[in-house]
Amino acid sequence: MDLEPVEQYHFRDTEQACSLLLQLNRLRHEQSFTDVWLCSDQTEIPCHKNVLVSSSPYFRAMFCNNFIEQQQSKIVLKSISPGILGTIIDYVYTGLVSIHMDNVLPLMQAAAMLQYGQLFEACSSFLQMQLSPDNCFSMVRLSEILNCESLLVKAKEVAMRSFSDVSASEELCELSLPELMGYLEDDSLCAEEEQVFETLVAWVHHDPLSRRGAISDLFKKVRLRHIHPTYLFQFIANDPLIQSSTLCNELIESVRRLMFSVNTKYINSTDFKSLWVAQRRYNCQDRLVVVAGRKNNEQTSREALVFDEQTQTWQRLAKLPIRLYKASYVALHSVLYVIGGLTTNAKYSQVTSTVYTLSLKTNQWRLTEPMLEPRFAHKSLTYLHFIFVLGGLGSDRRVTASVERFNSMFNQWETMAPMPEAVLYPAVAATNQRIYMFGGEDAMQNPARLIQVYHIARNMWSKMENRTVKNVSAPAVVIDDKIYIIGGYTRRMIAYDTKSNRFIKCANLKERRMHHSATVLNNKLYVTGGRYINGHDVIQDSDVFESYDPKTDSWTSKCPLPHRLFDHGSLTLTSVQRTWAKA
Repeated sequence: MDLEPVEQYHFRDTEQACSLLLQLNRLRHEQSFTDVWLCSDQTEIPCHKNVLVSSSPYFRAMFCNNFIEQQQSKIVLKSISPGILGTIIDYVYTGLVSIHMDNVLPLMQAAAMLQYGQLFEACSSFLQMQLSPDNCFSMVRLSEILNCESLLVKAKEVAMRSFSDVSASEELCELSLPELMGYLEDDSLCAEEEQVFETLVAWVHHDPLSRRGAISDLFKKVRLRHIHPTYLFQFIANDPLIQSSTLCNELIESVRRLMFSVNTKYINSTDFKSLWVAQRRYNCQDRLVVVAGRKNNEQTSREALVFDEQTQTWQRLAKLPIRLYKASYVALHSVLYVIGGLTTNAKYSQVTSTVYTLSLKTNQWRLTEPMLEPRFAHKSLTYLHFIFVLGGLGSDRRVTASVERFNSMFNQWETMAPMPEAVLYPAVAATNQRIYMFGGEDAMQNPARLIQVYHIARNMWSKMENRTVKNVSAPAVVIDDKIYIIGGYTRRMIAYDTKSNRFIKCANLKERRMHHSATVLNNKLYVTGGRYINGHDVIQDSDVFESYDPKTDSWTSKCPLPHRLFDHGSLTLTSVQRTWAKA
């Protein structure tokens, strides 16, 4: 078949530019048509003016304007060594350059002087590859000397990301006040607030005579709301440097009133609002943790798992030291608490009052102050800096109405007013100075159709019957002043609006669910495990992991748990980014 004639054919030779450079470089080495020599010390390098002018604004200005160099055949570049000048000329004629630690700095300086921007950035890229916590502050200084913005940005990123490693370094103590303030006020700083405080103290002590006056300005950069109260009020508040500052003491006292008063008038006060709105730094992530419970219906689990939202996988944390049946689980100040429970072994079982804690920072379990009374199958929740433990079964295996409260500031438990009616397996949640207890079952295992409300500031209970309430072994969570009660031998989920005192029907669960757990992460409700009743009225264990979005009133299935689990804890903990072993 004949081809149709083409009126015009556009041809592009992709090898022409490279070939032209090779030919020009050959001519340079042969000293053919060269019309200028670049000189350094005793070295003279023949070049073509038109090549230099085409490659650099520096040489264009030199040879295309009425400068004396326009008439000279030899140009002396005193500030550039012969080796570096030769490297740059080779780069001009070939586009190739070898950058290493011995030549990067003089090469970068020469590239800046002669205005070879691509070469300058190539040197910057090489230095960025060498960045580490040990040299990031030195690189910041170097980037400022060289006026290299790309290196400055990357060096500061490393300093921010590795702040835990560099915070005790000599280089950090040499920072100026504005430089240190810039780091400490940055949302992307990878450090816990306790470490931020320790860093500024070390910086002041490095030169106390000239820096002591800066303590108040620096202390404002510490986000006091996110520091553990014990550390804040027993360690920071007693630090001599802090005590020497009236403003620092006023800040601590303001936070104390905000943190420890169950009366919300302080929180609503305009004077203290700025103290309370500081968010966690961006490197701190809320993570969903699942702990203990009954695994595969075989035995009580010691495992703790954390969900990685980016990879959609489960990772393993350190195992709980002992097996605890029907303990309770809460998170306070980014620490996981496992409270009470029934210890079991081949010979006997014992109701315990022990309290174990786990921090994601250390990934280690510790024993802390035990409860006043042993109990299991109880409920626990947090409000402000308190942990409340409600009801359950005591050492006599009978249902108890007793309530106790843990003060995390003073590390002690105290007895509070008992519940009006002792119930097992209610749904509990705390909001707006009150603890709400929905349903559950009485000592005769009859459903309790009532709501019991505890006023935290007054230490008083009230109760009201409500026919809508009929849940047993259901968790409850709070999102935007609404308490969501999820299942409980039913598929139903309802939301209790605390402001209007009414129930709102939500999208149903897929199966009748109980003994599951729930938590809130990024304003979504997450439900893990539990037991469900299938279509044949058979109770089965579950490894289901689902999320509920209140905005769309819809459920989404997530990747399953590593095993079937019920009577466990699901909590949200905040931690600096890190990884753990895969589950």
